[in-house]
Amino acid sequence: MSRIVRLETFHNEFVCFVRATAEDGAFGWGQTSTYNADITAQVFHRQIVPWALGADASDIGGLVRLIERREHKFPGSYRARALAGLDTALWDMAGRRAGKPVASLIGGAPGPVRAYASSMKRDISAHDEAERLVRFCAEQGFTAAKWRIGAECGEDTDEWPGRTEEIIPVVSRALGDGIDKLVDANSGFSVARAITVGRMLEDNGIGHYEEPVPYWDLDATREVTLALEIDVTGGEQDWDMATWKRMIDMRAVDVVQPDVMYMGGLSRTLEVARMAQAAGLPCTPHAANLSLVTMCTMHLLTAIPNAGKYLELSIEGDDYYPWQRDLFVATPYAVAEGHVTVSDLPGWGVEISPAWLDRSVHTEAAVESFSPSAYGALYHKGGKP
Repeated sequence: MSRIVRLETFHNEFVCFVRATAEDGAFGWGQTSTYNADITAQVFHRQIVPWALGADASDIGGLVRLIERREHKFPGSYRARALAGLDTALWDMAGRRAGKPVASLIGGAPGPVRAYASSMKRDISAHDEAERLVRFCAEQGFTAAKWRIGAECGEDTDEWPGRTEEIIPVVSRALGDGIDKLVDANSGFSVARAITVGRMLEDNGIGHYEEPVPYWDLDATREVTLALEIDVTGGEQDWDMATWKRMIDMRAVDVVQPDVMYMGGLSRTLEVARMAQAAGLPCTPHAANLSLVTMCTMHLLTAIPNAGKYLELSIEGDDYYPWQRDLFVATPYAVAEGHVTVSDLPGWGVEISPAWLDRSVHTEAAVESFSPSAYGALYHKGGKP
């Protein structure tokens, strides 16, 4: 057994990286979920660190379950987001220790992963979006692309009147045959409107219909799923295993889409993938930005037998996500012929940029100075104003 003796966070408002170090000097890098990362860092140090310091670094799933039990009065998104930082750091440590990529540790292998070009934009006209996606497919070889319809949680309003009815056929025709077509409604429609739009999608050769109705209403989602031939997909926001079991048991969706970071890490995401596999459902995870979440998802997709057809790969650059800039020493997301590659480097195969770390807020907790009663003072040690 090698105990965890140091846990560090490096964060700004959008990203929080976690470094875990074991008593033998082995270390690993992980990440909590993006956005409100400064809040998630506080949750990490308050609710994750006290149970993780001194624990066996190799029993990742066991430690995650222990923390869930110890922090049972605080279930929810932030606990899961914070757990992701610990879980993914320990998987990276395990890979570095073994000299193998995480993919190989979970039954996969390094190699290419087919990706789809994922547009995050709604403030874009149908013709501009069509031109953009056609260009990305031509330049980088993507054979699948996704764009946005409706308005996020829009209650049947559109980003502007008529946009959904226009963008569906315009983009679909522009992409043409040979490109798999996906859309995301981000919980935008009522059941009746979602079904009407879904039939329009089917008529235009689109095969993936994401979050057509409010994601939290599984009965409404199932009603849409039963009414349409197109694959209805969802689950990116969900972290609770009871919700996942209900979603899968009732066949609310045709394809499950857990997000590694929202879920609480790789270990819990693998549980969802196994539940879906047992029910005969594919798993196409959500990975909407180019932080560590997409790399973790790449490793996952090489390993699970019910992996979906492709990886979500955001095509939005630093102009849209300025906080993505210079996270890594070298970009791990180079696209060739519509594929990205899981390397044979140990762990996740990435290194965090030292310059980015220098600009972040750093907080450290170490087992040699740790005690629960002293934690309030320890938490502030190393923090930068």
